[in-house]
Amino acid sequence: MRLSKVGLVTLTLALASCASGKGTAIPTAVVPLTATALPTRLLTATPVTASESNTTSTQTDNQGAIAVEVTPVDLAASGETLWFEVSLNTHSVELSMDLAAAATLTTDTGRSVAALEWNAPKGGHHVSGQLTFPGQVNGTPLLEGASRLTLILTGIDSPERRFTWALTS
Repeated sequence: MRLSKVGLVTLTLALASCASGKGTAIPTAVVPLTATALPTRLLTATPVTASESNTTSTQTDNQGAIAVEVTPVDLAASGETLWFEVSLNTHSVELSMDLAAAATLTTDTGRSVAALEWNAPKGGHHVSGQLTFPGQVNGTPLLEGASRLTLILTGIDSPERRFTWALTS
């Protein structure tokens, strides 16, 4: 039974290390001394290539020590900007990078743009924010005539991450 108590303390400390530090309460569980140990499961980060999906779907890439989740928010074909909600999660890497410097948006028509802004807090192990791109290239809407849009992130604890969406008319 002593091993079970040590495991519970270790789990509690691991969860506490991921707290945001903004006064968020950490849920605790009361385990009776007669409880049997819960089965454990080893979680591994498996490389995932984001598959093509529709323009509103969230995609996740788990390469390296950082899980990246991307959701297109505003893909108006004639809009001034295009933006995505992005969440970065890890337990071992400080997330203080400027995602705008690592992001490129391309279409199947050959148009490509670099990100304008990464609007998110700096640092921590769980960071979410908005990644914004220009909606036009040389006066032409980026998405004009495109049927596929790809977001490429380079150097985010992996050489490259690709997220591709099919565009619907």
